[in-house]
Amino acid sequence: MAKRRRPRARAPIVEEYARLAAGYERKWSGYIEATTEQTLARMQLRPRDRLLDVGCGTGALLARLARTHPPDQLVGVDPVPEMLSVARRRLAGSVELREGWAERLPFEAQQFDVVVSCNVFHYIRQPVEALREMDRVLRPGGLLIITDWCDDYLACRLCDLYLRWFSRAHFKTYGERECARLLQETGPAHVDIERYKINWLWGLMTARATKSAAQPPSAIER
Repeated sequence: MAKRRRPRARAPIVEEYARLAAGYERKWSGYIEATTEQTLARMQLRPRDRLLDVGCGTGALLARLARTHPPDQLVGVDPVPEMLSVARRRLAGSVELREGWAERLPFEAQQFDVVVSCNVFHYIRQPVEALREMDRVLRPGGLLIITDWCDDYLACRLCDLYLRWFSRAHFKTYGERECARLLQETGPAHVDIERYKINWLWGLMTARATKSAAQPPSAIER
C-alpha cells in the first residue's frame, strides 16, 4: 500500500490568519477602523488611479475605497486564502483579489499608480524583496504608502519583543529611521514618514514614498 503524503506545512502567517479569519474583524474592529482612517487620510487618489493593496486581508481598506473610487481600479493581494474568502464575500466580486506574497507579487511591472500596505510590514520576512516588488509594480511617479507599528514607541517595542518569542507569524517592527533607510535603498526617490498614536497603546507610522518619474529599463525588468 502506498504511503499517504503528509499535507504540506503552511507558512506561520497563513496558519495563524487562517484560524483568525472568521472573527478577525470583530476582534480588532476598533484598531482596523483607526488604522484604515489614518492611511486614507494620507492618500490622495485621482479618479482613474489604479491601486494595489498588499496584504489586503479581509478587505477593510478596499471596501472603504470602493465607496468613492471605481472598484475596477482596485486590486488586493494576500497570502491567506481564508482571509481572501472573507474579502470576496464582503466586496461581492467588485474588486479583483489574488492570492500571493509581498515578496513575489503576481503582477507585471508598472501596473499601479498607488501601492498601499496597512498593518502588514511587521510580518514580512524579506522586507527588502517586498519593497523592491512594490517598487517594481508601481508606475513612474507612483506612490507607495505603508502604515505599520512604529518601535520608536515603547509599547510597540515591548510588543515586538513579546511577539518574537510567542508568535511564529510575527517577524519585526521598525522605527522611523530604519524604515526610511529600507525605502531609500529599494527604489523610491522621495520618502516622507509621519509618526502618531491612535490610542494610549498603539504608536504607528505611515510612510509615503514617491517613485522617480523616469525609470531606466534595467529598473523595470528585474
